[in-house]
This record gives sequence, structure tokens and C-alpha cells, in this order.
Amino acid sequence: MKHIAFIGLGNMGGPMAANLARGGFSVTAFDLSADALERVAAQGAHPASSAREACEGVDAVISMLPAGRHVESLYLGDEGLFRHLPPGTLVIDCSTIAAHTARRVAAEALRHGLRFLDAPVSGGTAGAAAATLTFMVGADAEDLETARPLLAAMGKNIFHAGQAGAGQTAKICNNMLLGILMAGTAEALALGVKNGLDPAVLSDIMSKSSGRNWALELYNPWPGVMDNAPASRGYTGGFMAELMLKDLGLAEETALASHAANPLGSLARNLYEMHVRQGHGKEDFSGILKTYRPD
Repeated sequence: MKHIAFIGLGNMGGPMAANLARGGFSVTAFDLSADALERVAAQGAHPASSAREACEGVDAVISMLPAGRHVESLYLGDEGLFRHLPPGTLVIDCSTIAAHTARRVAAEALRHGLRFLDAPVSGGTAGAAAATLTFMVGADAEDLETARPLLAAMGKNIFHAGQAGAGQTAKICNNMLLGILMAGTAEALALGVKNGLDPAVLSDIMSKSSGRNWALELYNPWPGVMDNAPASRGYTGGFMAELMLKDLGLAEETALASHAANPLGSLARNLYEMHVRQGHGKEDFSGILKTYRPD
């Protein structure tokens, strides 16, 4: 399995496609952004003029798209790729979408004789660049084993969450917790600074105490504390706040559908809703700090 089509070359998809190319795979890529195509072409991928063209003669298709409607548009319907891919083609969707949407797409893939995996990721843009992503996979075990070399070229951890849709459920739970953690970390830092503490010193204290978490250690929301974090480059080049809001909305929908309580997830969604409405949707989600530090 050497010839791969990669659709969607944003902050996550671009580095993932580049890592596949560096890993010895022949990657044909497509994105609506000409700049994104130029970036991956400079890193060894072959640009295509359309998704259909990118998929000609490939062994597998990988997509990384913003939302469920984009995934459905790409694969389903009269113009969707499923009608044009040869039976047996492996399709891996790394987007974060609703589990019921992933199950519907998987059912259509099966109807066309295709093998489909929902394989959303965790690890952020740094993980995408370093090929250390975590994959949460919903699929048949045999199909996952076929896909494993591709996933291993882009990530470090590969989990089989269950059948179709299970990967998305795992991702939604993870990102709900991430949204809660980031909002809480920003609130704690703002409180400390308001009372005279240095944000770097407070971060160091909490990261070595019971408040330790991923945001403090790898993705600090306070500008200047962590050089490689989006907060230190104007909250650019990371995971957009509007996408975190989408994921928190998916978590809330899932909780309602399954009659599960999610008071903290719902509160985090409300905070991000307010943050996005204030014009910060395209900024990294760690910019939720601005809710507590308006200046």
C-alpha cells in the first residue's frame, strides 16, 4: 500500500501528508487552498487539481476536514468519491465529526465495497508536525491492521476504540475534557497573575503539583511562558477556537442523545461560544485566556 490520496491540508492535514511523503509513501494531495498545496508540494507530495484527480490509482484515501458536512460532501452523493473508488480501497477519515455521521459514511462505504475507518486524532499541530499523533480508530480490526503502517507514519499511538463511530466517540470525550482543562488552566493562571504571581512561575508550580495537566506542560495559554505554544505567536497556527466549539457541541449532542450528564462540558461550550462570538474563532483555542484577561 504505497499510493495515497490525502484530502484536506490545513494546520493538521498538511503536516500529516508531509510525514507520509517523508515516510516513503507516494502522496497525491488536494485542498481548496493553493497555498496549502504549495506547502505540501515542497515537502514531497504531488498536488492535484481536484479530489477526484487525487484519488486516481491510489491504494488508500485519507481525509482531514473541518466538519461532518465536508466529509459527507466528499464521499457521499452522486458526485462523492465512493461512487468512483475501486472496491477494496481503504478510506481513512481523520476528521472530528459526529459518531452517527461516521457510522452513516461507514455504512455507505461498505455498500460500495470499500473499507472505512473513522480515525480522529489528538496531539495538536505540534503532534502533527512531529508525527506523534494519537489515533482513535473505529473500524474492523482487520482493516485497522491494513491501515496501521499509514497511521504509524503520522502518529505514535494507535488505539482500536471499537467498530464504526467508536473513534469519534472517543475523540469527542477527549476534546470535551481538553476544552474543560484549557478553560480551567486559563482561569487559574489569570487569577494568580491578578494577585501578583509570575505566570511562568505559577505554571511551573502547578505543573509539578496536583493541578498538572497537558495544557500547562505542552500548550500553555499565557503568552511568553512557552515559546513553541500558539499563545506566544498571537494564538496563531494551532487548533482554532471555532473547531473546539464544534467539538464541545458534538459532546453536548452526544450527551443529550444518550441521557448523560455533562455540566462541565456544557459550561465549557458556553465559554467558547462567547469567545468565538467576540471574534476569536480563527485563533487557537488557548486564546480562551482572553475571557479572563480582556486586555
